[in-house]
Amino acid sequence: MSTGVAVTGIGLVSPVGTAVDEVFDAVCAGRSGLVRPPEGHALHGVVDVAAFSPAVDAASVIPAKEARVVDRSIVMAVRAAGDALADAGIEVGRDVDPYRVAVVVSGVGGLATLADQAVERSRRGRLGVSPFMLPGVLPNMAAARIAIKFGVRGYSSSVGTACAAGGQSIGEATRILRSGEADVVVCGCTEAPLFPTFADAFGNALALARGWADPTTASRPFDRRRNGLVLGEAAGVLVLERPGFARARGATVHADVLGWGATSDAYHPTTPRPDGSSAAESMRIALRDAGLSTGDVGYLNAHGTGTKAGDAAEAAAIRDVYGDAMPPVSSTKGVTGHLLGASGAIEAAIGVVALRRGLLPPTHNLDDPDPACDLNHVLEQPAAAAVDAVMSNSFGFGGHNVSVILGRANG
Repeated sequence: MSTGVAVTGIGLVSPVGTAVDEVFDAVCAGRSGLVRPPEGHALHGVVDVAAFSPAVDAASVIPAKEARVVDRSIVMAVRAAGDALADAGIEVGRDVDPYRVAVVVSGVGGLATLADQAVERSRRGRLGVSPFMLPGVLPNMAAARIAIKFGVRGYSSSVGTACAAGGQSIGEATRILRSGEADVVVCGCTEAPLFPTFADAFGNALALARGWADPTTASRPFDRRRNGLVLGEAAGVLVLERPGFARARGATVHADVLGWGATSDAYHPTTPRPDGSSAAESMRIALRDAGLSTGDVGYLNAHGTGTKAGDAAEAAAIRDVYGDAMPPVSSTKGVTGHLLGASGAIEAAIGVVALRRGLLPPTHNLDDPDPACDLNHVLEQPAAAAVDAVMSNSFGFGGHNVSVILGRANG
């Protein structure tokens, strides 16, 4: 039996809410975050539909003199980290030695800032490029800004595994805590991809959902009529602790991370291995790491983006692993859109609430399940079920596969 770690704090900035119960209620009720980009937004006329998170005042989380040059992905990450630490009841330096706190917060970085600065260079020449561009662009800056804001002085890093980054950050945090390298880890992912250059890359690859009169119906994981993903922005941050440390300070434990697994497809930069064999192995590794069998998992939150190839490969992997012991499966991206790397952290938080409430969210817009995605779907309405363990899958371009298992808090 592996050693689980305690989830004591959750902070979210998402298209369907900023409080974890608000997000869970939205994915259960089908309150969609998918909209047409409004007139005046840079994405208006570029994509049919997107998922926008609420505005966060940069000056509320970043020193005012720097706020105007900080990328939105960083602002959302610092806000989510602050909420997660507050939820955990942790003030670094008061409740924990700053050198015993680590940060693993990921994301592709401030690509919107890079795109803006490329325009400025084209328009104004070399001197038009801001010297503040680098701290706005680098993918480690979300973690760095969190460390600066909250006085974290231990290990700090960012993993670059595309849409698997949120799940992998949780896994890396678990590894750090099990090793004894830290008592507390702030982990998760942030993404702000809603600008034209990034959206055009997905659109020209025919990866985006298109042609839906009602934007709330555009994200259709596992549905026969699905035709692509819906880009969304979000930040999700969890606070994980060594169980003994959490107990000693009297923390409320929301759930335990019981195990995780990671593999590579070794197949193609953007297309998943069709038979799902590497994704299946990431799930098996997670089960072994958690000391569980397939029958112990009561719910699986799938990566389920709504792409033809991705959904079919994941379904094949889930069938391969679980067979007749397949738990109820859903993808909450039907209402959140695809939040890229942040998805893994947001969906882990949804798994925490599913454990606590004994309620499994459905896959919205799954009107006609694709026979190629023959799963034990949660359809239309949330399903009441007391479960002890949930699995969350995250898969990324490059063939990165990550599975995380969460369980009921153990004391």
